[in-house]
Amino acid sequence: MQNNKKKRKAKKSRKPKVYIPPYKIIILCSIVIIICMALLLVTTIKSSENPQNSSIQNRYQQTELSQNENSSGKKNETSVKSQKKSDEQKKKKETQKRVESEKQNQKKTESSKSEKNKTKKSSETAKTVNTEKIGKTEKKENQISAKPEKPEKKESPKDESQNSDKTETKSSVKSEKPKQTESGSKTSDKSKNQNSTKSTKSTNQDSVKSENKKTLENQNKKIPETSKAQESENPKVPINPDNSKPKDKFNFPQAKNHAQLIFVFDDGGQNLSHLEPFLNLPIPITIAVLPRLSHSVDSAQKIRAAKKELILHQPMQALNSKVNPGPGAITPQMTEDEIIATLFYNIHEIGPVAGMNNHEGSAITADAEKMAVILKMANEEGIYFLDSRTNSETKVPYVANLMGYSYYERNIFLDNEKTNENALQELKKGLAIANKNGSVIMIGHIWSASFLPDFLLEVIPELQEKGYTFSTVSASNAQKF
Repeated sequence: MQNNKKKRKAKKSRKPKVYIPPYKIIILCSIVIIICMALLLVTTIKSSENPQNSSIQNRYQQTELSQNENSSGKKNETSVKSQKKSDEQKKKKETQKRVESEKQNQKKTESSKSEKNKTKKSSETAKTVNTEKIGKTEKKENQISAKPEKPEKKESPKDESQNSDKTETKSSVKSEKPKQTESGSKTSDKSKNQNSTKSTKSTNQDSVKSENKKTLENQNKKIPETSKAQESENPKVPINPDNSKPKDKFNFPQAKNHAQLIFVFDDGGQNLSHLEPFLNLPIPITIAVLPRLSHSVDSAQKIRAAKKELILHQPMQALNSKVNPGPGAITPQMTEDEIIATLFYNIHEIGPVAGMNNHEGSAITADAEKMAVILKMANEEGIYFLDSRTNSETKVPYVANLMGYSYYERNIFLDNEKTNENALQELKKGLAIANKNGSVIMIGHIWSASFLPDFLLEVIPELQEKGYTFSTVSASNAQKF
């Protein structure tokens, strides 16, 4: 009975099982699926309604790329600047080494000249010594030949009479004083001894004569031998018939691989009389003419008639705003259209031209945007651009490389000082650059007509003898990419 009671209590304590029919489970699952689909639709609709997010992301990516490019560009600029500085330092060191070597060569030439003068003086002194010796020996011979003539005079009749008188007196003395005979005998012995000494002297003199003749012959033989030895030690230097101007007056180095020299003369168009001496130079040159001056068009016509290369000397603003670059200049305030209009007018005023370079322009050449417009215009007109490098921080190489354009750049200014000495120093620096790089661009100015054309006329023949060649800018191999 107790077990039955326990069983009943256990049945009462158990919870009844919940029964869910299957159609309700299916309905719940379908509701969950519908909710999920609805959520997916809502998210897709929101993403399609907000395309700005993607554009913002793209812009952000673009800005990051541009920043990276700018940073890389700045790095490239800094690397280019460092390379330029290192190149300039190397060039300075090379020029200093060349100057020192030239000084050493000059010292060597001077020392060789002094040695030659010393050898000449020594040879002259040797000759004078030999002539003096010869004169002394001749005097000795004359004296020796004069001395033996005295006993011949004694043999004359007067001498004989004198001797007879002496003997008579001696005999009388003997008869009067017998004691004195011994003294007379002694005197006779002395006279005999004197005669014997005279004979020995004459023999000695003959031997001295023969010895002197032998020494003279030996000296005459030695003189050409010493001169030959001096000639072997100091080889003869070819002497010009004029003896005033040596062949290598300027001591230019020998050209390597026919190095090219390109001469450019700026500031044409100001004066026709100053232009004429440059047109008469017997080498190809390039002349840059300023625009919108009273003689600009006439200068351009004369340059073309003389078959020299003509380029536009384009005025540009300098860093010093007080400097006036002249009419037709490009300034920092100009827009792109204004720059194109001024360039078009200047090019076609004096054209056709082969290229252009900057007059002043230290502010414009350092402005990458302005130089991009200028280089693009030059490329469209089919002319080259020569960077005069009035500013060491020029952006011409950077912009040209970005845009894929070629360009040229100046290496040397010839006439910062209007003297032949300074022009010669700068020319020698240019020759060193030409021998290293194959070519060099050297800029002078038309206002140096008082000395520069004459200096070049004096220098050109020796440069040609040394193997240097001359070219215009467009025909040279100085183009940079």
